[in-house]
Amino acid sequence: MSLTRVLKRLSVSVLWKQGLKSLGGRLQHTDAQSSAFNYQLLSDCLELNYGGLVMHFDYVWLRDHCRSASCYNSKTNQRNLDTAGIDLDIRPSKSRADEHQLFLTWPDGHVTRYGLAWLAQNSYEGQKRSAMQPRVLWDADIYASARAPSACWEKFMSCDEELKIFLNCFLLYGIAFVEGVPPTLEATEAATRRVSLIRETMYGRMWNFTSDFSRGDTAYTKLALDRHTDTSYFQEPCGIQVFHCLRHEGTGGRTLLVDGFHAADAVLQRTPGNFELLSHVPIKHEYVENLSEHRNHMIGIGPVLNVYPWNNEVYMIRYNNYDRSVMNTVAHDVVRRWYAAHRELTAELRRPENELWVKLKPGKVLFIDNWRVLHGRESFTGLRQLCGCYLTRDDVLNTARSLGLHA
Repeated sequence: MSLTRVLKRLSVSVLWKQGLKSLGGRLQHTDAQSSAFNYQLLSDCLELNYGGLVMHFDYVWLRDHCRSASCYNSKTNQRNLDTAGIDLDIRPSKSRADEHQLFLTWPDGHVTRYGLAWLAQNSYEGQKRSAMQPRVLWDADIYASARAPSACWEKFMSCDEELKIFLNCFLLYGIAFVEGVPPTLEATEAATRRVSLIRETMYGRMWNFTSDFSRGDTAYTKLALDRHTDTSYFQEPCGIQVFHCLRHEGTGGRTLLVDGFHAADAVLQRTPGNFELLSHVPIKHEYVENLSEHRNHMIGIGPVLNVYPWNNEVYMIRYNNYDRSVMNTVAHDVVRRWYAAHRELTAELRRPENELWVKLKPGKVLFIDNWRVLHGRESFTGLRQLCGCYLTRDDVLNTARSLGLHA
């Protein structure tokens, strides 16, 4: 498989050149490899040409984002300025710039200083051409070629650098492994808590199950499971899923993993109209459980693909044909086109080259980004005991950022 399908979408990390000098009213780089920059105050916004990017900033936005001591608390990283008190027709009365900064004086005499690099990094135009999170889109060959390392249990539990390497793999690929974990519920829980807070659901905090159909879900059987994301019937599906096979006395049961973002990108490149439908038409997923000890009725509503509107970047896929509910949120003249779009995405998800098959075994803990990577399994025989849990997504990303990763 050619590696041309690899897509590394790295967020903007701008290193601006030094050595600028003022040339009249225009600021120009002296470095031959750097482009000139300039700005002008238009009637409704400031236009900045910097680093080869033309950006526009509304004056209300500029006043609202003043980082002076009176407007912003740098210790708490919180705004002091009352946004509702800004005149919506405000316009700076004076402006000047030096090599690295822009200064605006407002009608009341207040002066705001902006770093030019900060403006570029936080401009709409800059965000539109960057990604919120670094990622590598993969099929089975791409992932195998990447040779993403598994974390070692002992180092993982004691060394932040090992945790950082693990989380970097998780952010890039949506899956990551920890090897050498004692095959117990307690050790599995300890590994998960190293990464994030556990999200308790109606399945409990940590779950430990076999194919005894103790819950009203196909997962509690020996049947094969097609690729899907979990808890699509939650308004906010669980962010991360953890699996640890404690024992298996039988055959089969391999775990299937598919990069949903890779499949979605293929649809976008081939049929943008279908991508548009899948990212805008909301549908329902539903979970109904009527057992003597468990009664639950969950409904989640949202499109199959959730995207950031400014750059069309997919941040969540909600795909579960088992739990998709009655299609009563789609107008009749859209239904057929939605089914065609869903069919194209399904075909992409089912391509054999996109399937990564993994045999889970005692000691090997798998972390899955449930907003990105679909999972399934082949049927199996014999006793198979799994434990695991869901993790809160925000806290996983918080852990990553606290270690210096872009998440």
